[in-house]
Amino acid sequence: MKTFTLPGTDIVAPNIVLGLMRIADKTDDEVRTLVRTARDAGIDFVDHAAGYGHEMHGCERRFAEALALTPSERDAVTIQTKAGIVREGPYYDFSYDHLVGSVEGSLAALGTDRIDVLLLHRPDALVEPEEVARAFDDLESAGKVRAFGVSNHTPGQLDLLRKHVRQPIVANQLQLSITHAPLVAQGVTANMLGEQQAVVIDGGGIVEYCRLHDITIQAWSPFQAGFFTGVFLGSPDHPELNAVIDRLATRYDVPPIAIATAWITRHPAQMQVVLGTTDPERVAGAAQGSDVPLTRAEWYELFRAAGHRIP
Repeated sequence: MKTFTLPGTDIVAPNIVLGLMRIADKTDDEVRTLVRTARDAGIDFVDHAAGYGHEMHGCERRFAEALALTPSERDAVTIQTKAGIVREGPYYDFSYDHLVGSVEGSLAALGTDRIDVLLLHRPDALVEPEEVARAFDDLESAGKVRAFGVSNHTPGQLDLLRKHVRQPIVANQLQLSITHAPLVAQGVTANMLGEQQAVVIDGGGIVEYCRLHDITIQAWSPFQAGFFTGVFLGSPDHPELNAVIDRLATRYDVPPIAIATAWITRHPAQMQVVLGTTDPERVAGAAQGSDVPLTRAEWYELFRAAGHRIP
């Protein structure tokens, strides 16, 4: 498992993360098996959110109850969670009171005294960055949060936050897979008149922006064909892509899911892949992608087979 130091922190992180948004109905044994499989593969970084579960903090609580981590076991795991979603509505709230209250709820649910990385969960259109800055300052000075980031933020939204927030923004969690790759594909066809792939929808250049500012991109839904439209792996809707994936899986002697993972980890932006599966076998298979050294030709072949235009 490849690791790196998360820029702006002293956290040594794997390039694959175990997402835990789907564990609400899992038994203690199932949660323990899932986490143990990930840990055995070198994944010691878990991703939560206050909004995951049947009720607020539900999956965080399920994780803590199942694992019952000792202090030394807690120290060996990087825990990331998110704040900002109000499910009754639904709407977003990046106010000081909501962010601080959400972190207090996460700490209680997780049974820990600190969050390693806190992300703002999707953009709040009514954000007052001074409120976010005050929350970050108080949470950091109290030792309750070590590092801060965002999810699904554009360059402009990041600039607005960074104007006021003192701490570095260390991560931006964005949807990315071989087939759902506008943040990569747009740049390949930049300035091509009439080419849909060239259309800039979210400010553009988010990958380059994050690289310039040492913000780690965390790719969520890495196997989804589109925006929650089902996985592309093994799908009859993507025969050409799966043929290439299967051939490369045979070449590298790994399962197909490892190739889909490797397509993301191969990118020089040093991205993290956030796994959403609760199947231990799929977690173990995806983890193998961390070390698959796809060539440039193979990366672009996958990109093209997914239906993206290469001029």
